[in-house]
Amino acid sequence: MTTSIKGKVAIVGAGNVGATTAFALMNSGTVSEIALIDINREKAEGEAMDLSHGGAFVEPVDVYVGDYEDCWDADVVVITAGASQKPGESRMELLERNVSIFEDMVPQITERIDPETVLLVVTNPVDILSYVTWEVSNLPHERIIGSGTVLDTARFKQVLSQHCDVAAQNVHAYVIGEHGDSEVPVWSSAHLAGMPFDDFCSACLRDCGPDIKDELSEKIAGAAYEIIDKKGATNYAVALATAEIIDAIVRDEDTILTVSTLMQGQHGLDDVYLSLPSVVNRRGVRQVLEYDLTDEEHEQLHASAETLQERLDELDLR
Repeated sequence: MTTSIKGKVAIVGAGNVGATTAFALMNSGTVSEIALIDINREKAEGEAMDLSHGGAFVEPVDVYVGDYEDCWDADVVVITAGASQKPGESRMELLERNVSIFEDMVPQITERIDPETVLLVVTNPVDILSYVTWEVSNLPHERIIGSGTVLDTARFKQVLSQHCDVAAQNVHAYVIGEHGDSEVPVWSSAHLAGMPFDDFCSACLRDCGPDIKDELSEKIAGAAYEIIDKKGATNYAVALATAEIIDAIVRDEDTILTVSTLMQGQHGLDDVYLSLPSVVNRRGVRQVLEYDLTDEEHEQLHASAETLQERLDELDLR
């Protein structure tokens, strides 16, 4: 395990997600230094002041407003900046507005960046923008990762937890593919306390019906849209998911998370960023895991990848 941990995170974008991520990090005690960077410096200053006033209630942490130079020696640079998703707008509809922002911003972040710094992209559409970040930065793909379907996976666990009336900690399941409309809940490997979902359903005698998987899958996929319709944006759960990824990196945990990373032959996919269970540590993505999928899940994963590849082709990045 590496010992060269500086405990510093730079967050580019001090909006709802960036500021809430900083708050989650303060409470986690993972880092001792958080730099907030935003084109609206006054907004970043206000968020840094508000957060720093809570310093007496958490482990020592220095929260301050910074510039792109503060990214260069960070352990993790979290990118939450960009145009926000509007009610009724799909993640992919954000694409054109955010790509131009990233093409200008990323070179400033990486101009003199430490070779061990990991870039974590959270801005949507996260898979496309992770690929854009990799292309623009010229950094190793292992160190450019997206938040991917870490939140979708958490939603999957929570939905199963509520439906089956068991604690979420006893639910193990993954969502793979795009973080978006074509995401794939992997029902074939979902299990509760070691029991496959189908076996658990038979044992609990609830008689859920043949369409329950489709109903729950729709609930997972539609969660973000429902939240955006009701309150305008998502920020709390995505901030907690981001903090979980940062913990895995800074603490060198070798944690398995469904982050978005570059495909290099996994499940027959290449040259596209999407989510599969991956081992995450201080070097970013150490390994992308492959496991058996059903024929239907394999087809859904390829369809998800094709959706992303079509957008990349439209951008003419490759």
